[in-house]
Amino acid sequence: MKVLKHLFENNLKWAAKRKESDPDFFNRLSQQQSPEYLWIGCSDSRVPANEIVGLLPGELFVHRNVANLVVKNDLNCLSVIQFAVEALKVKHIIVCGHYGCGGVKAVLDNLKIGLVDEWLDNLKPVKENYHEKLFEIKNDASRFGKLCELNVIEQVLNVCETGTVQNAWLRNQSLTVHGWIYDIKDGLLQDLDVCISNSDNIEEVRKTALSKIFMRR
Repeated sequence: MKVLKHLFENNLKWAAKRKESDPDFFNRLSQQQSPEYLWIGCSDSRVPANEIVGLLPGELFVHRNVANLVVKNDLNCLSVIQFAVEALKVKHIIVCGHYGCGGVKAVLDNLKIGLVDEWLDNLKPVKENYHEKLFEIKNDASRFGKLCELNVIEQVLNVCETGTVQNAWLRNQSLTVHGWIYDIKDGLLQDLDVCISNSDNIEEVRKTALSKIFMRR
């Protein structure tokens, strides 16, 4: 007996529907992938990367982990970035967080979950760096949302500081790093105004993005 039979049935229907609408789709897809975008997002099952930006398979290179973190010693994420930039020649890296992120909530509320706590230790400096401004916000939901936004901005900076991205800019490769956030409640993306195309304006962009975050209540 085939385990999870309904998922295989869904797969057959999906493949048949795709071939019906575009008979050459899988042939083209099997030849090569040439995405222009790398998406670094959260593992949350409610945030399907391709779907929310309306892109087909092959058009978006994706890396996901709990709380969309970019950690300096995470060989998984760093390898994805290197492959995307140097082999696939993506032009855009999008760090996309989302409101209601369970990882961010655990850090905000000092929750202990288990093994993932060690991973989320990488998020704690974001909370600590902005602790005073965060806890000036009296509304719990608003404070939670702000930390989700701040996390995106800090992860964008972490991407920009990787050797892969720095080297790409040194050789004048066209590459821009973006910070977005997704709202599960309405399905809409928001640009957090942190868009970096070279190493010269990183701090300026960061300051501008942070000021806009704390201006919004």
